Amino acid sequence: MKDEIVLIDSNILVYAYDKFDIEKNKKSMQILEKCWKKELKLAVSIQNLSEFYVVTTKKFKAPIEKNIISNITKKIIEFEYWKILIPKESTLIKAMEINEKYNTEYYDSLIAATMLENGITKIYTENVKDFVKIKELEVINPLN
Repeated sequence: MKDEIVLIDSNILVYAYDKFDIEKNKKSMQILEKCWKKELKLAVSIQNLSEFYVVTTKKFKAPIEKNIISNITKKIIEFEYWKILIPKESTLIKAMEINEKYNTEYYDSLIAATMLENGITKIYTENVKDFVKIKELEVINPLN
């Protein structure tokens, strides 16, 4: 459905720029290309973008230059088919509730809370084992 918005987790965003894992790179980039072609609306939280910046500029075998990742991030923020999710004070409370209820990692709980507060229930992630615990979410691993 063209109007449906799916959150793209940090790992999928990172793989789209990871040239060392060709298969994951290809599948992840296909998702991003659908967004850039206005065929799919994607959401990403500020947390996801922050993780993307750190991982691609510091943790890659061959880190990408900071200015390149900064420009990619700015394009994501400015493009109408990307919805940028910003947590609020209430998001923190909801994240703690999710963390306690489902015994999930806190930062995954924060992403889930941010999604749910914005009416988003689908997530593309490789991290299925943690997000699948959160019953309100539909978790899709596009790398399978």
